[in-house]
Amino acid sequence: MDARQRVAINIRRLRVSKGISQDDLALAADIERSYTGHLERGGKNPTVATLEKIAEAMSCDIAELFTPVLDSADPVKPLKSGRRPPR
Repeated sequence: MDARQRVAINIRRLRVSKGISQDDLALAADIERSYTGHLERGGKNPTVATLEKIAEAMSCDIAELFTPVLDSADPVKPLKSGRRPPR
């Protein structure tokens, strides 16, 4: 597994574990929502500045985005789809 794929898996894992949608992560990190999807699929190479913004938006240390991922790890289940009720 290359570094880009490791970061992709960890962004998704952390985002889902915190119950944050891709839209909300993109807004909080000040990045395009579609770019968030590309990052989670390993399709784009993020800059260190982008990784820092993502880590801050998810209230985690940037190092967590580089955590080793076991090949035998179960895929991350998606969040429940649909609109959330207004706050």
